[in-house]
Amino acid sequence: MNPRPTFYLLIVTLILTGLTLAFLRHMYLDIPLWPGDKKPVWLIEARIDFIPNGEPVLVSLDLPSNPPGFIQVSEQAASPGYGFSIVEEAGNRRAEWSRRNAEGVQTLYYKIQMIPGRASDHDDLAGDAPGPRSVFWSEPQSTAAIQLLSQAHDRSSTPTSFARELIRQVSALEPDQNAALLLAEYPLPTLLMRLLNHAGIPARVSMGLELEDARRYQSLKPFLEIYDKDQWITVDPRTGAHGLPENLLLWHRGGQSLLDVMGGSRSVVRFSMIRQIQPAMDLARLQFNERGLSRLSLYHLPIEEQSMFKLLLLLPVGALVVTFMRIIIGVRTSGTFMPILIALAFMQTSLVPGLTAFIAIVSMGLMLRGYLSRLNLLLVARISTLIVLVIFLTSAISVLGHELGLNVGLTITFFPMVIIAWTIERMSILWEEDGSREVMVQGLGSLLVAIAAYACMRIGVVGHITFNFPEIHLVLLALILMMGQYTGYKLTELKRFSVMMRDD
Repeated sequence: MNPRPTFYLLIVTLILTGLTLAFLRHMYLDIPLWPGDKKPVWLIEARIDFIPNGEPVLVSLDLPSNPPGFIQVSEQAASPGYGFSIVEEAGNRRAEWSRRNAEGVQTLYYKIQMIPGRASDHDDLAGDAPGPRSVFWSEPQSTAAIQLLSQAHDRSSTPTSFARELIRQVSALEPDQNAALLLAEYPLPTLLMRLLNHAGIPARVSMGLELEDARRYQSLKPFLEIYDKDQWITVDPRTGAHGLPENLLLWHRGGQSLLDVMGGSRSVVRFSMIRQIQPAMDLARLQFNERGLSRLSLYHLPIEEQSMFKLLLLLPVGALVVTFMRIIIGVRTSGTFMPILIALAFMQTSLVPGLTAFIAIVSMGLMLRGYLSRLNLLLVARISTLIVLVIFLTSAISVLGHELGLNVGLTITFFPMVIIAWTIERMSILWEEDGSREVMVQGLGSLLVAIAAYACMRIGVVGHITFNFPEIHLVLLALILMMGQYTGYKLTELKRFSVMMRDD
């Protein structure tokens, strides 16, 4: 059986799985692909003023629930002396303030942060199609309504065009006697809602807030929503334009009243807003919850574990660089994983101090290893001795660096001591078997690969993607597997085989 098709299928599966999961995480969690991305944020404040009448006070304000075109990231209330809670019932959210005794003019605040989202203006999809509400008319009103609906029916073909035709008739500069009769009894949005429901088209009046930077004391404006093609469509009752206008936040969508105040009078709610710019990553973290891909986010871990994983998740990037440098370029290194560990150590501080410390420790270790070889120690004792000496050298260099004002201690102590000891042991054996030249080639090769890996791992977008999109490591795995199948010439071999190429 030829394993090639299975291998290629595995590669394609890994790449598609990694990219698909990363795309879904970006789309549904709003995690930015670039670490420096910023997004506009609307900070909206609702201010409620009322006068208590000496009774226990209960204030209830309708809140936006999944408004189309926006995503809520945070909310808070400022209400000294009041109990506050958010009550959810049948999909509606209401803020409730309560207090036993209140005197003088009372002011309550509710603040919410909203960002423009991927949602369309038809986000409020209903599970079951709503039915039209029953409507009662008096006798002259019924006759006028039937005539208006009959005219609109003849000039329309869909619920949306039907509503548009009704708006044209009722909102005319000189409405006919039927429209004038009904407008004298009902406000325009309410009249349109009643007419549409009477015609068998589900409709409701919603209240929207037009967002504009640095506006104060704004009021909600009524909009009409009709149910057409399994979705609620927003219609402007003044112009007949359908679709959600830009920067319109539907705050109140049918249901109960916007504001209820028990134990008070002369209540009024006004809105102020300001547009801000904030880092997109901070906003994405505010939206994390316990559902879907959010549960697989590393941001749910404790801070110290997050810091550890930020470094560990860079290791596959280093492994990819090492694989490329050894298989494709042909750089010889002292061991396979030592360059990755060196690069990871360099991440703790700048490159030059760490590189200097590493060369110093390995050089002095090689000199001490030469002395130990003359003592004819067994391998285990020799390695243990080297570990002790490496720790001693590390401590000495750290103290010396501190006295000289060079903060290299963190870099040195991060080096895996056992790995360095084994590296010294391996280089000393290589020195005895193949000479000093091979030691220099592999040592410099290890440092070259480590520096290349360090350069890749230091790129801000690399650290951002590996930590926030961990599934991208499946793509790195696929690339490593692909390079593992490469059997052609390495770049460093081209010069050696150039004579054969000229002969051909």
